Order: sequence, then C-alpha cells, then structure tokens
Amino acid sequence: MATDRLFLAIFPNRDTAERLAAFASAQCARHDLRGKPLATDRFHVTLFHLGDSVGLRLDVVEAARAAAAQVTAAPFDVVFDQVTSFDAHREKSPFVLTADHGNESLHAFQVELGVRLREAGLGRCVTTGFRPHLTLAYDRRVVAPEAVAPIAWRAEEFVLVHSLLGQTRHIPLAHWPLG
Repeated sequence: MATDRLFLAIFPNRDTAERLAAFASAQCARHDLRGKPLATDRFHVTLFHLGDSVGLRLDVVEAARAAAAQVTAAPFDVVFDQVTSFDAHREKSPFVLTADHGNESLHAFQVELGVRLREAGLGRCVTTGFRPHLTLAYDRRVVAPEAVAPIAWRAEEFVLVHSLLGQTRHIPLAHWPLG
C-alpha cells in the first residue's frame, strides 16, 4: 500500500488561504456538508500528480526538479468562480472550487511544465484534460455546480510536494519562483 505521493502544485498566498478557509466553512454550511474544510496550508491547485509509492522515490524527485528548473513563466492570476463536487465514486467526494472557463495563463503554464516533465522522462505523469480546481472539503453529499463570486490570487511560484498519505501532511521539497 502506497505511503507517499509526489505532486507539483500552486498554493495560494497566506491571505488568500485564510479567505478560502472562511469561504469553505460558509459553503460547507450552505450546502449542509458535514466534512470539515481542509486546513489552510493544504489548499492548492495540483498541476501534475507524479505518482504514489512506498517510500519517497528520489529518482522521480530529481527528474521533477530537473523539469521544473527548465520552466520559464511570468506570474499569473488564478481565478475560480464555481463550487461543485467531483463525483469520485468513493466514500467521500471532493467539494471543489473551479471555473468552467478562463485561467488561460494557468493552462499554458501547465502545458509548458508537462513538456518539461516529458523531456525529463516523466511523460507517464503527463495527462490531458487538466481541469484546475482547489479542493475545499470532502463529503458524502454531492453538490451540483453553482456560480460564486470570483476568488482570485496571483501565482508567484510552484512547488514540488511530498504528501504523506493518510497523515494529511504536505512537505514542500522545492519551490520555483515565477517571473
């Protein structure tokens, strides 16, 4: 059974994470969700899931670092204007903040990062159909898409994260500034 996960992500700044925590609490109450909102330090937008394993895969860490170091992009805005649940066909579905359109700069950044991951030998991690989202909570109840006032922040960096599965711990392994 896997104990470790690696992923590349964009995290909101501290002020935005605090706004997201208040927003998540209000939305959970509004939709009568019993799941607790994620901790502010766990709010993120996953760019690429690099795999689950037993123990930290240093070869994947090094390949991801090499790929990320090759990316050049200016800071960009991330904007979400909808809440919904992803029906994950499991006990609890992710309740997320997302957008049906926009975020062109985020999409372009994710595509460039995917090219660099392929060049570094991590092509198996590059999938199509990127749908940017930020998980707010997990719940048994599934919420239909609903428009909300836009929530935005400026992405200034991206991060390689080591997640300890089942422990709700994210350990940043490396940061790369944008711009």
